[in-house]
Amino acid sequence: MVMTVHVDIVSAEKEIFSGSAEMVFAPAELGEVGITPRHAPFITRLKPGEVRVKVSDTESHPFYVSGGMLEVQPHLVTVLADTAIRAKDIDEAAAIEAKARAEEALVDKSGKIDYATAQAQLAEAIMQLRTLDRLRKRGV
Repeated sequence: MVMTVHVDIVSAEKEIFSGSAEMVFAPAELGEVGITPRHAPFITRLKPGEVRVKVSDTESHPFYVSGGMLEVQPHLVTVLADTAIRAKDIDEAAAIEAKARAEEALVDKSGKIDYATAQAQLAEAIMQLRTLDRLRKRGV
């Protein structure tokens, strides 16, 4: 019998996922982490990127998170995301457009834009597109 851990992925708007998993992969602040059942407890910030919930050897669920917090307990993993979207629900055209707008804003030297905001928007759009690319490569 395979051991599992309960996983909750929650955004500011709603609960995105709740269920059991064999493993969870997340983009922690200092690098990607892999969490298995009975993992040592810890809390860390999340960077924008992909959270992947491995339910079984043949099934996994990818999600895009824009950042947030990850709490790990031996039998519970909680992802508290600023924004969380199922990877298959990402609007590719909107992400490409947001990337282009952010790149234009960063080139603007007039001083009328907030560079930190533009950089954050660019990072978010790039990570959404990367998550979609990984989803396609896995054939999910």
